[in-house]
Amino acid sequence: MTNITERLAESVPSWGAKVAFGEKTTLNGQELIPVALVAFGFGAGQGSGDSPEGGSVPAGHGEGSGGGGGGYSVPIGAYVGGPNGLRFQPNPITLLVVATPFVSALGWAVSRIINAAR
Repeated sequence: MTNITERLAESVPSWGAKVAFGEKTTLNGQELIPVALVAFGFGAGQGSGDSPEGGSVPAGHGEGSGGGGGGYSVPIGAYVGGPNGLRFQPNPITLLVVATPFVSALGWAVSRIINAAR
């Protein structure tokens, strides 16, 4: 199991720009290159069936191994071709989702500063 996980983790850097930047597409006569923020994670583990007292190991707590992985992709915008060359256009929904926690934290901090100044 660990061998498979190691091979997957080693292959991620070779994906590189192919994952973060999509294939060039033409839409309504304009060339688009989609851009995404991509993250991956892999892990593996191996358990031991030894009991501290030398007795038997309870069911479900014996030797074993396992592994897994996951990832996510957030579309952040696209490069759009125009008369002046490529121009990045952000995804407004993603910007709103990302900005909301920051704006909330800023509002909370400002309210704490105002309350402390009173």
